[in-house]
Amino acid sequence: MMQKNWFQTGIAIIITLVIVALTIQVQVIFEPVYITLMTVFYPLLLGGLLYYITEPVQRFLEHHKAGRLLSTIMIFILVVLVLSGLGSIIVPMIVSEAEHLMERTPYLLNEFEELFEFLMSQRERLPFDVREQVDKVVGQANEIMQGLSAKIITFLANTAGVLVMLILVPFFLFFMLKDHEKFIPAVVSPFRGTVRQFLNELLSDIDFTLKAFIQGQVLVSIILAVMLYTGYVLIGLDYAILLALFALFMNIIPFVGPWIAFAPALIMGLIQDPLLGVWVAAVTLVAQQIDGNIVTPNVMGQKLHLHPLTIITIVLAAGNIAGFAGMLTAIPFYAVVKAKAGVKNLWRYRRSIYKTLSGRA
Repeated sequence: MMQKNWFQTGIAIIITLVIVALTIQVQVIFEPVYITLMTVFYPLLLGGLLYYITEPVQRFLEHHKAGRLLSTIMIFILVVLVLSGLGSIIVPMIVSEAEHLMERTPYLLNEFEELFEFLMSQRERLPFDVREQVDKVVGQANEIMQGLSAKIITFLANTAGVLVMLILVPFFLFFMLKDHEKFIPAVVSPFRGTVRQFLNELLSDIDFTLKAFIQGQVLVSIILAVMLYTGYVLIGLDYAILLALFALFMNIIPFVGPWIAFAPALIMGLIQDPLLGVWVAAVTLVAQQIDGNIVTPNVMGQKLHLHPLTIITIVLAAGNIAGFAGMLTAIPFYAVVKAKAGVKNLWRYRRSIYKTLSGRA
C-alpha cells in the first residue's frame, strides 16, 4: 500500500514537471494570458491593500447601525475627503520641495560624488571582512534603487497603465468592502467534506494574517514617518517632507526598510552640513528606539509570531531573488505560508484530503 502511494505521488510530480516544461516551451501562447493577469494583478493588489486598511472603519460604521452598502459608500466619501484634505496641505509642500530639489540637483550630485570619493578613500582603513560587507550592502542598495526608479518611471510613462489602475482599484475596493464575506464561501463551494473544511480554515487564517500584518505595518510606518518628519524639521534638514514620505513607503519593509530610508537622509544631511549628518543619525536612532520598544510591540503585538532574525533573513533573501518587490511582499507571503491552519490542519486532514482528491471518499 505504501509503495503504491509513493508511486502515485511520483507520477503526479512527473506529470507536473512535464506540464511546466511544456508551458515554458509554448510560452508565446500564454503570453496574452500573462499580460492580462499582470494588468489585473497590481490593481487587485492595491485594492486589497486599501481594503485591509479601511476594513476597521467599515466594522466601526456597521457596529453603529450603518448597513453594508451605506458603510461602503461612506468609506469612499471619507477616502475622497481625506485625500483632498491631505492634497491641499501636503501636495503644495511636496511640489515646492521637488522643484527646489530639481534646481539643486547638479550641485547635489557634485557634492555627493565628492562625499562618495572621500568615504571610499576611508574604506581601506576598515578590516577586510567589514570592507567586503560594506561593498556588498552598497551594491545591493544601488541595485534596489536603480530597479525601483526604473519601474516607477516605466509605470508613470505608461499612461494606459495609470488609467487602468485609476479605474480598476476603486472597482475592486468597492466589491471587496461590499461582498468580502462571500469570497471564502465562493472559493470553497466546489469542494465537499474535509477538503472544504480545511480550505475554509486555511483561507480564514490567511485573511487574519494579512489583516494583522497590513493594518499593523501601515500604522507603524505612518507613526515612524511622522516622528522622522518632526525630527528633520527640528534639526533644519532640507527636503524633510520628501524624505519622510520616502521613509513612509520604505518602512513597510520590516527591519531593512528603515535603513534604506536612512541612507538618503544621511547623505542629504552630510551634503548640507557634516554635523547635520550626525543629527540625522541621532533623529533616526531615537525614532527607531521609540518604534522598536513602544510603537511596534503595542501595534503589531505578537500576532505574526516571527522572530526578528527570521524576518531579516527572509527579507534579504527575497531581495536577492526578486528585488524590491520581493522585499516588500516577503513577510506577508511567509506569514501566509506559515499560517497555523496551513500546517496544522494539512497534517490533521491529510488522509481525508488524499482520499477525497483520489475519488475514494
